[in-house]
Amino acid sequence: MAKGKTKKKEQRVRPLADRVLVQRIEENETTIGGIIVPDTAKEKPLQATVIAAGSGRRGDDGDLVPPEVKAGDRILIGKYAGSEIELDGEEYVILKEDEILGILQ
Repeated sequence: MAKGKTKKKEQRVRPLADRVLVQRIEENETTIGGIIVPDTAKEKPLQATVIAAGSGRRGDDGDLVPPEVKAGDRILIGKYAGSEIELDGEEYVILKEDEILGILQ
């Protein structure tokens, strides 16, 4: 590889069915008044970026219903939604599509 060029990270996880792989968006560590909040007092961020989405779920009639989210979407999730995993030193969350609260416009 040439000097100065970076290799794009390969995604090693492909979510199945109606599962979605997301990465939480970290919020500012300093408050408006300039107070730095320690890690132990921080709440989990509610915003996340979709990294990958599964192929969808099966409807009552057996047809495949594609997911409403796609890679790159910014979404809102619950504090304790999904299962946290770590890949290559990065933290991700895998959750079912119905655990997503909304898509940010």
